[in-house]
Amino acid sequence: MAAKTTFEIGPAGKTAGNYTDVAMAYLQDEKTTGDIDNINLEELDLTTDEFILDEVDIHIQANLEDDLVKEALRTGVDLRQYSKQVESELHRIEQASIKDYIKESQNIASLHNQITACDSILERMEGMLSGFQSDLSSISSEIQTLQQQSVSMNVRLKNRQAVRSHLSQLVDELVVPGAMICTILDSPVTDQEFLEQLHELNSKINFAKELSFRETLACSDIQDIVDRLKLKFLLANERTVAKEIRDEYVDTMSKIYCSYFKSYSSRLLKVQYEDVADKDDLMGVEDTAKKGFFSKPSLKSRNTIFTLGQRGAILSPAELEGPILVPHTAQRGDSRYPYETLFRSQHYALLDNGCREFLFLSDFFMVVGNSALDLFNSIMGKTLSMFLKSMSTYVSDCYDSIAVFLCIHIILRFRAITTKRDIPALNKYWEAVLEMLWPRFELILEMNIHSIRNTDPQKLGVLDTRPHYITRRYAEFSSAIVSINQTFPNERTNLLLGQLQVEVENFVLKMAAEFPSRRDQLVFLINNYDMMLSVLMERAADDSKEVEGFQQLLLARTQEFIEEILSSPFGGMIAFVKEAEALMEKGHLDRLKSEEARITQLVRGFSATWKQSVEAMSRDVMRSFTNFKNGTSIIQGALTQLIQYYHGFHKILNQPAFRSLAVRSELINLHHLMVEVKKHKPNF
Repeated sequence: MAAKTTFEIGPAGKTAGNYTDVAMAYLQDEKTTGDIDNINLEELDLTTDEFILDEVDIHIQANLEDDLVKEALRTGVDLRQYSKQVESELHRIEQASIKDYIKESQNIASLHNQITACDSILERMEGMLSGFQSDLSSISSEIQTLQQQSVSMNVRLKNRQAVRSHLSQLVDELVVPGAMICTILDSPVTDQEFLEQLHELNSKINFAKELSFRETLACSDIQDIVDRLKLKFLLANERTVAKEIRDEYVDTMSKIYCSYFKSYSSRLLKVQYEDVADKDDLMGVEDTAKKGFFSKPSLKSRNTIFTLGQRGAILSPAELEGPILVPHTAQRGDSRYPYETLFRSQHYALLDNGCREFLFLSDFFMVVGNSALDLFNSIMGKTLSMFLKSMSTYVSDCYDSIAVFLCIHIILRFRAITTKRDIPALNKYWEAVLEMLWPRFELILEMNIHSIRNTDPQKLGVLDTRPHYITRRYAEFSSAIVSINQTFPNERTNLLLGQLQVEVENFVLKMAAEFPSRRDQLVFLINNYDMMLSVLMERAADDSKEVEGFQQLLLARTQEFIEEILSSPFGGMIAFVKEAEALMEKGHLDRLKSEEARITQLVRGFSATWKQSVEAMSRDVMRSFTNFKNGTSIIQGALTQLIQYYHGFHKILNQPAFRSLAVRSELINLHHLMVEVKKHKPNF
């Protein structure tokens, strides 16, 4: 084992320590980079072969060269004590530093917050600068776009300037300035200015003619003004030429209109229904009537000529002013139309062309009032005469009263349209048509009235309590006329409808008289009144004279029928109640005291048979009436009337004269009777 090496420090020759002491001093030096706490001196084996003394000497020699170690060796300082002193000083400085840090903690925190705020501000400034950079990029792109647009606009401007140089002369030659118009219209023809403007106008007319061959659209814009100025000059200064132009126009347009409407009207007639009414298709003519051998076949169903159906739609605004029919298209589709549809199409074409022609004549030829009407008639006169002649031929052989009435109301509406447009040109024609149609309609209506008046019930076939076909014809026809007549009421029409209603009521009574029993008569009357009322209420107003009249008749006959059906099963009780009530009013009820046996029979008979009687009555009523709703109403009325009679029967037996009767205890409770009666009420 090697000997322990010692050092002599200072002049006293004291031993500074062994290797361990030197190592401690070395490690305590402030220049030492290690941590003495991490060195375990007990594990330092200086006796092993691995420890090389030369290397230790080198390290020691290096440390001895340190200024601080030299000073310590020179003064004889104990390195251990010095190390502790340094360590203590470091601890003191550390504690002082901590106190200073704690003392300045608020300032440090404030500084930290300020630094954080500065970071946020800097972050926002960074975002703003980034946005500004993006905006600069966008502005750069927009500047490039504007630059391109500027170049494009510059090109278009140059093109327009080039075009303007070419068009300026064309526009100057074509445009008609206001000064020229005023001069030609107002200045005397002897003025030099008028001649200059006239010469200029002539140049413009010639130039416009030249350009018209090139199909220049600008020519059509000035053509109307140029023509009117030329016409004004002609009317004022060249009346002969103006008259020649006018006469030529009148002659040409008169022929054109006449030819067009003649051809159109003849083609329209080819798409009319082939089945039309004749003089034998009247309301009172029986369906079983036969015609002669050479007579043309009648309508498949006479009822159709008395039914409005969809024909009334022709008066709606959509169809009234709708497009006119195209005959060849209708023929190609094999379509057929009633006369009023052809009439509407023909006269709407007349109305449209007539209004346009009148406005053109007034404007072009500068005429107003009677002069305008005379000029219009000179052009359209042949056409209007042709229309009237054609209508006269049709009307003289027409027996379709609904078609004639629809034509009348078509004319009334067309007349209102021309009045609204302030076009008086067709007023006389409208009046002429109405003067032709009204008498024919009244004649056909009177023929139907006479046909019903002269009807023989015995020739109308087998008797039937259901609604008669003649009353159905009347109901359909009357409702049609009443509904059409509401917009333009006509008193003469209302008067004729009133006469027709009277004749139908008489006819129904004559037909009812053919039945042997009063019950069947009432069933027939109620069925017919109910049917006519139902049809009328579909189209006519509820307060119309026809509706109110049949409502009263139906109510009266229904009440009579209720009494009739109650009289058979409950006639004895009803007669007793009526007799007793009459005596009670006079104060002579005591006269019936001797009728105890009769009363007993009535009470027990009602209690025993009323249910069966009510059921039989309900079945009979429902079989008798074609309208289930009407039958239900009659049964309800009969049951209500029965309860009222039985209630009267109760009241009479509660009088002092009958209180002693033992049979009173056998009376059915009125409330119980009402509950039981409701069970027999039919529901439909």
